Amino acid sequence: MKKVLAATLATTALAAPAMAQEIDEFRIGILGGENAQDRLASNQCLADYVSEELGVPVRMFTPADYNGVIQGLLGGSIDLAWLGASGYAATHIADPDAVEPVLVKTNLDGSYGYHSVGFARTDSGIDSLEAMEDKVFGFGDPNSTSGYLIPSVEIPAATGGTMEPGDYFGDVVFTGGHEQTIVAVANGDIDAGVTWADGLGAWEDGYNSGALRKASDAGLVDMNELVEIWKSEPIPEGPIVLREALPDDVKAAVTEVMNDLHANDEECAYSVAAGETAGFEPIGHEAYETIIEVRKREME
Repeated sequence: MKKVLAATLATTALAAPAMAQEIDEFRIGILGGENAQDRLASNQCLADYVSEELGVPVRMFTPADYNGVIQGLLGGSIDLAWLGASGYAATHIADPDAVEPVLVKTNLDGSYGYHSVGFARTDSGIDSLEAMEDKVFGFGDPNSTSGYLIPSVEIPAATGGTMEPGDYFGDVVFTGGHEQTIVAVANGDIDAGVTWADGLGAWEDGYNSGALRKASDAGLVDMNELVEIWKSEPIPEGPIVLREALPDDVKAAVTEVMNDLHANDEECAYSVAAGETAGFEPIGHEAYETIIEVRKREME
């Protein structure tokens, strides 16, 4: 499949020098969720394809938190990122002209929703939010849609409590990312945590895609040792965004590479998409207007 994409790229090679005159490099920001080394490895194939298409070097950045990617997009030091819906909302609220959503990852059934999933160790005796009263609950990042924003709305509605430490839960902590949350629960450092998954496929596989699937594939956890204790309503998958100020032909070329990624290299698409995917499809700003309103209220 890589040969197919190489042949496709060869047909556009004549366009690369023109784009190289417009930009000296292309920069991809990668949200937290895995350790930095794994994030780089998961996205290296995409960086290679983009570099070949544009004719310029591609650099990847792995900021310590979600806000690092958001600030990079706002400041013009990052050109592309796969944001969560909440991260896109935060970026848009800060500067409506900073980025534009172009693509969204789709699930095997063609949908582009996913879930925030609460989980605990199977041997903990915790099997519901009710069993989490006075326990320690871990969340990934304040700017994560599934790792905090949606749980902060839906969990209090389900428990009748708040997310304030010591109210309903004994403590509410931020772990720094999805992988950190999963490892902290698996190690017994916290009683339960939340992460993201498409909710399709088998629990023992970590569902078809998401942070649990990545952790299971990497051998970080045995899903049989974890139990699901809560699942959110469907959340719109976050968009792949491009910096608005990029030249139009650069944006079009990069969008095409990603749009064709699954058809041309399923292994790369699996790596970039954190598991099984039907590919990437076009999406626009209007898909995130509800999340933007929720984020505005949360910021107030």
